[in-house]
Amino acid sequence: MRVLAQDVAKYLNTEVEVFGWVHRIRELGQVNFVILRDRSGYVQLVFHEKPEFTHESVLKVRGRVAANDKAPGGAEIEPSSVEVLSVADPEIPLAIYQEADKYPLEALLDNRVVALRLPKIRAIFELQSSLLRYLSEYMHQQDFFEIKTSKLISTGTEGGTNLFAVEYFENKVYLAQSPQFYKEVMVSSGLERVFEISHAYRAEKHDTPRHLNEYVSFDVEMAFIESEVDLMNFERGLLDYVFTQVAAHNQAELALWGASVPVAGAMAKAPVVDHEEAKEIITKETGKKVFEIAPEGERALCDWAQREFGVDAVFINGWPRKKRPFYTFPSADGLKTLSFDLIFRGLEITSGGRRLNDLAMFLDALPKFGLTREGMSDYASIYQYGCPPHGGFAIGVERLTARILGLLNVKEASPFPRDRKRVRP
Repeated sequence: MRVLAQDVAKYLNTEVEVFGWVHRIRELGQVNFVILRDRSGYVQLVFHEKPEFTHESVLKVRGRVAANDKAPGGAEIEPSSVEVLSVADPEIPLAIYQEADKYPLEALLDNRVVALRLPKIRAIFELQSSLLRYLSEYMHQQDFFEIKTSKLISTGTEGGTNLFAVEYFENKVYLAQSPQFYKEVMVSSGLERVFEISHAYRAEKHDTPRHLNEYVSFDVEMAFIESEVDLMNFERGLLDYVFTQVAAHNQAELALWGASVPVAGAMAKAPVVDHEEAKEIITKETGKKVFEIAPEGERALCDWAQREFGVDAVFINGWPRKKRPFYTFPSADGLKTLSFDLIFRGLEITSGGRRLNDLAMFLDALPKFGLTREGMSDYASIYQYGCPPHGGFAIGVERLTARILGLLNVKEASPFPRDRKRVRP
């Protein structure tokens, strides 16, 4: 009977079969121990002869389960048969049984194939898998349709900047910065509420702990909203659901990183501050005059929110029009926009807002952003044929993962990060 490592103790005095990787070998002479690792955890194997395995070799083991309080899970197996399914090279660049904190980030990224086996590193992606499930669950509960859109586009949805060019037969196309155009098309089709979880690409020449050139974006678009306030309130409920699920089901991953999530209902307390008010708060918090909201300012805002409201999250709305994409709905004075960012634990994880839905307003906006109707003809067709008031937002999945676990670099939250220098493995 095949069982997982975490369940071995349930089968005392029973012969079971386990599969896994050789995680650690302890040779003590007459009695030797091998710790076998599978997706669920660890199980101890007891040998009376010297084990002839290398670390990370893959085994199939059959044997009887016996109680042992000192073994992982309180039980161990004395094998009656062992089959080596794959022999690992003894020269492993990283010792998997060592703590991940022993290695610098570059070593973990340069040896990614092996580093992903480190239990603490693997826990990042176990949590991330859960986050993707919780996000999707909530959206379906709220009657959203899940869509998958093309990542090959003829021009940029935000004006054609920061795009990666791709050869496409006889033409040049680009990798999509976001599914923004397609989300709006699908909302206007009558679906009204759509979301997508997929990759997005930004050809930005940055090299910071906050950025990736390829990342996973959780995108939301919904019809019949009045302003960005509707979107912020929706995101409060979404994140409250996600954090509640993480607290209930992912304590093992949180414990490995010494992490926690906001308690249920905390997101309802997250303050909303105008862009100009945010700069004033940062100035008071840091003692420095602020003209742009930079990373230091985002951290200061979250420290302020934690102290004043009990949650380290802040919504910033009322962004100047020049700082938002052309399709963002302007405020009544035309100087600001019905848009927002969510700063969580010192990092922007969300950007969104209400979109334009009127053709005349769309055509008026284009020249202000250096665009033409000819160049944005597909986009114009959305508004030309009837488009409801709508808006949406996007959450960077790697950033959300990193903020929950307290990772210092967003690259840690991507299994195979892509930046200016790294395109392998």
